[in-house]
Amino acid sequence: MRFTVRLLAGCFAAATLLAGAARAALPIEHWSTANGARVYFVRADEIPMLDVSVDFDAGGRLDPPGRKGLASVTNSMLSRGAGGLDELAISEGFARIGAQRGGGAGDDRASVTLRTLTSEPELGEALALLARVVSQPAFPAEVLAREKERVIQSIRESETKPETIAQRSFDGLMYGEHPYGAHATAETVGAIGRDDLVAFHRGHYGARNAVVSMIGAITRERAQAIAEQLTRDLPPGDAERRIAPVVPPRQAIERRVEHPASQSHILIGQPAIARGDPDFFALLVGNYVLGGGGFVSRLYDEVREKRGLAYSVYSYFSPQLQPGPFTIGLQTRREQTALALGVVRETLARFLRDGPTEAELQAAKSNLVGGFALRIDSNRKILDNLATIGFYRLPLDYLDRWTSRVEAVTLDEVRAAFARHVRPDALVTVVVGDGGPAR
Repeated sequence: MRFTVRLLAGCFAAATLLAGAARAALPIEHWSTANGARVYFVRADEIPMLDVSVDFDAGGRLDPPGRKGLASVTNSMLSRGAGGLDELAISEGFARIGAQRGGGAGDDRASVTLRTLTSEPELGEALALLARVVSQPAFPAEVLAREKERVIQSIRESETKPETIAQRSFDGLMYGEHPYGAHATAETVGAIGRDDLVAFHRGHYGARNAVVSMIGAITRERAQAIAEQLTRDLPPGDAERRIAPVVPPRQAIERRVEHPASQSHILIGQPAIARGDPDFFALLVGNYVLGGGGFVSRLYDEVREKRGLAYSVYSYFSPQLQPGPFTIGLQTRREQTALALGVVRETLARFLRDGPTEAELQAAKSNLVGGFALRIDSNRKILDNLATIGFYRLPLDYLDRWTSRVEAVTLDEVRAAFARHVRPDALVTVVVGDGGPAR
């Protein structure tokens, strides 16, 4: 099973796309390991390096009650001691061979990444270290105490910032009791113990919950061996991941929060779209016209160009396993808050009523198609796409068909998709800065 992307020989830092006749097709190959991990691989021989991502169904939506932040802390602790090595030995081991290890945890998934040379012994050593990190974390208690204190201090600092206050309020109002609406606090992180990390890793960092993505100068046979090496010592993991469905607000909600910031931070939106929704491309094209196209969007024209109410205004859809948010965001001077809100709401209402013009539609499609190469112009970006396709079980021809699906979007499809996914009578609005009454 495969589809093709096009890659250009580049430097060690990034492989860039070939142009014109110099392009060479590289297939994405897909298979499963002996213990059930799904694997996605692109062979790219132009530069002697390998990029790997191991993604797990281990995101923050699976944090247990009273332990919000556990997914993130577990992920950050993986390299703080594993397989008989302490954190210094692990860090120096990767650095000595010039390898880069990364990762993180979001709402849906947690990842561990590696960038390494494909020469030996560097490749073998890097993979051996990564396998220890993902399958044999020690979670040392003294390091956990230090990591928790770091996270708690970061949370307390961020909670004073208007953008953080706005985002937390916005998520909570959109999602209510659903895990997407919750954020870690000093109290929930403080309650996390070592046993929580051990249990979370055992339940969620399993082979059946893993997706291994690779792009680099190795053979299919080597890729198969690497995938087996990285997953063979993982716990089996839990087969099912059932959480309550998202229940969108039934009516409009507005919250004002007083803050001494000179500008009001404004967020408007609602839960809107899940990964794999057939309306994705119609929403993508339509949103480019509304607020995703930067200087050429309607929101930018109405809010910034015509009235000078904000330096930047934007909108986007963020699909997740369950419906992720549609968001409009901007900052404006406190005394202009009411005017800016009125302009944004009127611009959105007009767009929902009439949709884009034919000229706007064609310009949006042309810009999106023309900019597609920038979405896959490095090994790292291709790796990100592989991991997304694998984790969310998108079609293997997703990238091959991306531009043709954009080009096929019609005006009627944009209007219908927005009507299905954006309800103006149930939008959530959060304003941090101007704490006056809701209008």
